[in-house]
Amino acid sequence: METVITHDLDSILDKLSRDDAFRAWVADDPVAAMASIGVAIDAGQLPGKVTLPSKEVMMAARLAIKAKLDSAAGAIPFFLSGKL
Repeated sequence: METVITHDLDSILDKLSRDDAFRAWVADDPVAAMASIGVAIDAGQLPGKVTLPSKEVMMAARLAIKAKLDSAAGAIPFFLSGKL
């Protein structure tokens, strides 16, 4: 079960794991880069310099998060059934 939030998160992580131009933009101007995909970030909460993990690390994180969210979503009907 994919929600808008999980879809958006997956899209962002996918972009950060594949798109060199977007990664460079995020490193240079994270507020503008993220705003371009609809994510608002408070510049005051960012470190002075943004350093991204490698594309491979980002892809591994994306897949791990996706697996965790997919397994959690599958458990919801079980918990709602009241049959624990």
